Amino acid sequence: MITDLAEITKYPGQLVFGLDIGTRSIVGTVGYYDGDIFHVVAQKVKEHETRAMLDGQIHDIAQVGQTIKEVKEDLEKQLFDRKLKEVCIAAAGRVLQTTTTSIERELETESVVTSEMIYSLDLAGMEKAYEEFQEKNDTKIKFYCVGYSVVRYYLNGYPIGNLEDHKARTIGAELIATFLPDEVVDGLYRAVQLAGLHVANLTLEPIAAIQVAIPQMYRMLNIALVDVGAGTSDISITRDGSIVAYGMIPSAGDEITEAIAKECLVDFQEAEKIKIGVSKKTVIKYKDIIGIQQTITPTAVAKIAAPVVAGMTKEISNKIKELNGDKPVSAVFVVGGGGKIPGFTDALAKELGIQGARVALRGEEVLKDVDFQIPNVKKDSLLVTPIGICLNFYDQKNNFIFVSFNREQVKLYDNSKLAIVDAAMQAGFSNEDLFPKRGASLNYTINGKRKMHRGELGEAAVITLNGEIAGINTPIQAGDKIIARPSTAGAAASLEINRLPEYDSAITVMVNDKKIVLPKFAEVNGQLQSGYYDIQDQDDIRMLSFYTVRQIAEFMDVILNPEMNIYVNNKRASLDERVYENFSVLWTMEDVRISDVEMDRESVPEEPLKYDDLPEDEEPVQVKKQEEKKEEPVTTTITVLVNGSPVTLSGRKDYIFVDVFDHIDFDRSTPHGKSVAAVLNGEKAVYSQPIGNGDVLEIYWVK
Repeated sequence: MITDLAEITKYPGQLVFGLDIGTRSIVGTVGYYDGDIFHVVAQKVKEHETRAMLDGQIHDIAQVGQTIKEVKEDLEKQLFDRKLKEVCIAAAGRVLQTTTTSIERELETESVVTSEMIYSLDLAGMEKAYEEFQEKNDTKIKFYCVGYSVVRYYLNGYPIGNLEDHKARTIGAELIATFLPDEVVDGLYRAVQLAGLHVANLTLEPIAAIQVAIPQMYRMLNIALVDVGAGTSDISITRDGSIVAYGMIPSAGDEITEAIAKECLVDFQEAEKIKIGVSKKTVIKYKDIIGIQQTITPTAVAKIAAPVVAGMTKEISNKIKELNGDKPVSAVFVVGGGGKIPGFTDALAKELGIQGARVALRGEEVLKDVDFQIPNVKKDSLLVTPIGICLNFYDQKNNFIFVSFNREQVKLYDNSKLAIVDAAMQAGFSNEDLFPKRGASLNYTINGKRKMHRGELGEAAVITLNGEIAGINTPIQAGDKIIARPSTAGAAASLEINRLPEYDSAITVMVNDKKIVLPKFAEVNGQLQSGYYDIQDQDDIRMLSFYTVRQIAEFMDVILNPEMNIYVNNKRASLDERVYENFSVLWTMEDVRISDVEMDRESVPEEPLKYDDLPEDEEPVQVKKQEEKKEEPVTTTITVLVNGSPVTLSGRKDYIFVDVFDHIDFDRSTPHGKSVAAVLNGEKAVYSQPIGNGDVLEIYWVK
């Protein structure tokens, strides 16, 4: 991670370099994991020579960068001149923002959950948290995610400690993501770069501290960790096996130092020495700004600090209760130098209303799994966060990298799976410009139903990565150069009526005993159009299942004499009479009586009449039975069974299926289905089919 140590035999593990960039000092630590023990092989603490940082925020980047460089060079000497190139850092929560969110993924089939699935779930949760954070915080300040903690996982909707290797249909997670402003993150990165280092991992100080101070086995308890630094007091809460909240207050050790400086009439640096001396000496000597030698006891210092400590602990207590659901925690672990001032833990316990023994400094007892291979190191609360920064590297690689996108520098949160699409989104390159664009859609109405026909897809964005053609999912790394040419739009949607599924190609009718095939028409916005009509946006289309007699004549190029007589299905009709599939039409100059029309059953439709395309307020002209010719003296009487009931027909020589409609109660004026089924003796029949005495008929609507 930090340097090529293949040839190094002194350190059997991978070296990790961690920097705790604090308000008062910078602590550099180098170590490695071997088994369950973290071995510290080099460490350097250096205080800022000026107040280059205030409240955890870098104010003088150049000065902080120079101090980091001096710490780095000292550590390199301890490592036998081995160069350090990468570093892990932590940000203070001076303006910390948090978002809690939930994410769930449904698997295609019941599957064994892998670590890759869990990682992908966490990543999706972080992305969702960022989107929710952006929606809730309408601010011009750009924030970056600097860490996250999973509160709990879910297996098929039920909470579970670890998803890996379980079979699941759905997996889910609830997590807390933490955010800091761009200026905080950029300041840290710039200072580190000035020292000749590259950030390998970025985390949050309370996340780093809890790594050491509250082991996993204690997180079932409702515990608060308070990291009291110089500029900020960072807080985290555990419950039910997880970290459930993060917070901070902008009050810490520097306020105590300032109170001592005012009371003892000394500068800030001298006041800091007095504060540190409280835990080491019975009497502290100092010179005031006049140059007079003075002494003060730890008791007197504690008395000076008491009002400040009271104010700080009240703020911390209120924040703990706020983060813990408006109630105190069971215990508090305190780390950091600011919490070492006498009376701090007692005051915090009093504010929380819990036993004094349950608020305690954490130092040597939580560092038992840390092996310091350097002399004269005291294991106390000051070292918890620096060690935690190193250990955090092994748990999650939180980092930012820089790439060039269309010749502009873009900073990305490194989740180890960055692709070109991530850089495009961060650069503000529209999703629409990445993916092929569709041409304009066509919206229309067909038989009262809204429909849409999509336009054609254009070409995808043309992307190069370091000069080579790449795709949006091509992985990227620090320093990559990406050029993206926006995608194009496809042709607008176009559609002819004859391509609609509702369109049937033709209507067949009998005209003067000849079969005529008529092309289907549609009514578009009240106007007749053929199947070759190009549908326009917002057209109102109604498919027509009929022709008028006038339209049939026009189609056949026949000019009808106004004196002609017109018959539709052997019934006198006008030019505007509607003619449906299988209807018969007759036009003649003769005055034909219905009884004289030859009805040899050819004029009766060969198939049951269909109603699916008919207007609700219209019905086709039905075929009526031929009236008995007056000249026919011979008649017969038959009885048939229709839908289980006997029906007697008389007055004719012979009978066809359609004749029974005059003798039964069957409403054909209003459609009750798709078509009328005609069944004769168990077989499908047509209306012109002869029937005889004793036949069994079935007539019903087909749904």
